Amino acid sequence: MKLDILVFGAHPDDVELSCGATIAKEISLGKKIGIVDLTRGELGTRGSAELRDEEAADAAEVLGVAIRENLRMRDGFFVNDEKHQLEVIKMIRKYRPEIVICNAIDDRHIDHGKGSKLVSDSCFLSGLRKIETELEGEKQEQWRPKLVYHYIQWKNITPDFVVDVTGFMDKKVESLMAYKSQFYDPNSTEPVTPIATKNFKESILYRAADLGRLINTEYAEGFTVERYLAVNSLADLI
Repeated sequence: MKLDILVFGAHPDDVELSCGATIAKEISLGKKIGIVDLTRGELGTRGSAELRDEEAADAAEVLGVAIRENLRMRDGFFVNDEKHQLEVIKMIRKYRPEIVICNAIDDRHIDHGKGSKLVSDSCFLSGLRKIETELEGEKQEQWRPKLVYHYIQWKNITPDFVVDVTGFMDKKVESLMAYKSQFYDPNSTEPVTPIATKNFKESILYRAADLGRLINTEYAEGFTVERYLAVNSLADLI
């Protein structure tokens, strides 16, 4: 299956938290989108890997993505080396996306920056025909995405561009609430984490609202780029 956009996250819920509304909007415009999680989030303080598997599947259904896969790398301990790059390359060559979106270039959780560089490097390497990969017994052809974007996570990184996601925040929040074990629940007996507070849950909306304010829309999500943005006309900007 060829996808228009392939989105990577170091952990289940990274993608929904950072660009869930953008995904929902692009799907509404007819784009085929898939998600690949690098780990199962097994080191997470709340819940379990098995529960996260179920939650990720539920969130994917809410967003309406075409596929969701998990590479089962070691949470907290995966590295950007040949072994891990080859696993990411196999996904890129399998789905042949025009655009890849991945973790923030720098963030509070060490896996986010590592995941960002791992996927970015793999996108380049995937285009080299002398790197040979096989999937399910079949040799894969080289493929390099046209564009690699990075979403923004915990840190307030200044975006290179923002996407107007007005009308799609409800879908984003619904996908996030599929991760029942991870977010604020006044009745939960699990330990409190930075994302399991009432303030963080509310910040999802006010952060998007602030970015929207800056472009005269209701809500927006921000991204950084690896090369100059280009437009065909000045009128392409909103």
